[in-house]
Formats: sequence, C-alpha cells, structure tokens
Amino acid sequence: MTGRSWFGAVGWRHVVALVACVWALFPIVFVVSAAFNPQGTLSSTDVIPNGASFDNFKNLFATTDFAWWFLNSIVIAGCASIFSLMLATCAAYAFSRFRFRGRRRGLLALLIVQMFPAFLAVVVLYLIFTTISDLYPIIGFNTPWSLVLVYMGGALGVNTWLIKGFFDTVPIELDESAKVDGASHLRTFWSIILPLVVPILVVVGLLGFISAINEVLIASVFLTQSTSKTLAVGLYGLLEGRRDANFGMFAAGTLLTAIPTVILFYSTQKYIAGGLTAGAVKG
Repeated sequence: MTGRSWFGAVGWRHVVALVACVWALFPIVFVVSAAFNPQGTLSSTDVIPNGASFDNFKNLFATTDFAWWFLNSIVIAGCASIFSLMLATCAAYAFSRFRFRGRRRGLLALLIVQMFPAFLAVVVLYLIFTTISDLYPIIGFNTPWSLVLVYMGGALGVNTWLIKGFFDTVPIELDESAKVDGASHLRTFWSIILPLVVPILVVVGLLGFISAINEVLIASVFLTQSTSKTLAVGLYGLLEGRRDANFGMFAAGTLLTAIPTVILFYSTQKYIAGGLTAGAVKG
C-alpha cells in the first residue's frame, strides 16, 4: 500500500486514537501535576511542576479532616451499594420470575420515578430527617447511616431493570427443575440463580459505589460537621473560599479519592463487559 492509500484505509484511525488519548490523559496529567506542585495554586500549576514535593498531601492531612472524610466515604458508599444491590436483586428476581397483579405497572412506575432528578426530593428528605434526628439521632443528620438510608431509597429503579434483564436471560427451566427436586424459592434464588448472574451484580454494585462516593448535593445537606463529611463534600469545601490557594490540596485529595474506585474497578474488570452487555439483551 502507498502512503496515501495506507492513511486513507488505516492511518487516520491511528490519528483519531492518538487525539482521543491526549484528550483523555490531559486532565489526569494536569491534576497529578497540581497535586505535586509545592506552590499549590491554580494559577501556578504547570504540566510539569518545578520542585515536585508531597507538601500538598501533608497539608491535606494536617489542616483538614481528610482521614475522616475518606473513612466516611468508604463506609457510606460500601454499605449503600451493598444494601441497594440486595434490594434491587430481590425486586428484580420477583419481577422476572413471578406473575402477580400490578407487575407491569410496578415496573413502569420504577422507570418513571427515575426520570425525575434526585435533588427534587431534597426539601422533603430534609424535613423527614429533621424529625428522625430528634427521635433517633443515630440515623439522623451528620451520621453515615442517614445517607445510606437515602441512597437505598433510590435502589429500586434502573438497577432493578438492569438486573431483571439479566434474570430474563437465565432459562426458566432451571427454576422448574429445582422446584421438582424440592427446592424452595429462596434456595433456588440463592444457590442456582445468583451464581449465574454474578456479572450484572458486580456491575450494579460498582456503579452504586461510584455514584455514592461522588454524590455531593444530598451529602452536603445531611453532613455539616467536618468529621462527618464525605470526600466529595469535604473537597468541595476546599474550593468554596480560597479556591486558588487550596487547589493543590484539592488535586491531592482527588488522587487519593480515586484509589478505592480504581482498585474496585480493576478487581472486577472481568465481569464488567459481560454484565453490561448481557443485561441489556432482554427486558
């Protein structure tokens, strides 16, 4: 192939791939550079910092409650994703395997509810948890369990549809065979069906974890004390006042915040592609 014909057939794809890589990597490189820039200001951040150091990381732990933010985020995101996954899985199994009055209307209602953004319910949630905080302070404001309960409330939506679509791909004959052998619905669900749908469970759990750890709006309303904040709320607070001066610490905190998500993503990577594609085949 000549140079022109090679570029027209294959070469332009390499150019597009190179531009896409540069476009995707530039923000990451910029944040890493800002995190190790000793000056710690937005205006002084260069792609390659001069005299790179760990001062921003030291100041982040010394002048803020970053350790508490990190712990709160892991607890809230972990518990919320696990409990939400349990609720969505049970609901999806019921909608997929059982036939009962209101089944189609229930599925449609779950889909319609997800069309409304979560911040529309902030005022109502605030009023509800104002009363809960007075009666049961352990699950009220400035506690991780208040956010876990709120995040669980949004579990029966898109997650249920995704898991149901995966359940629908599992042959119904497996349930019938287990029933003939004397297995109960719980035994069939736990021992036969769940092992076959692990990919979609991993995907939904991962998406729930990422969504919970990055959520800011509701968390900023429920968590006002410094030691009870999450990473998203705490790091956002660094930029509210002295945006330019705290940008280095903000970038350092961003890198540390990404560590749990990256570890979780790479540890479950083999399930992600199969879970996303197979769950969208049938509905």
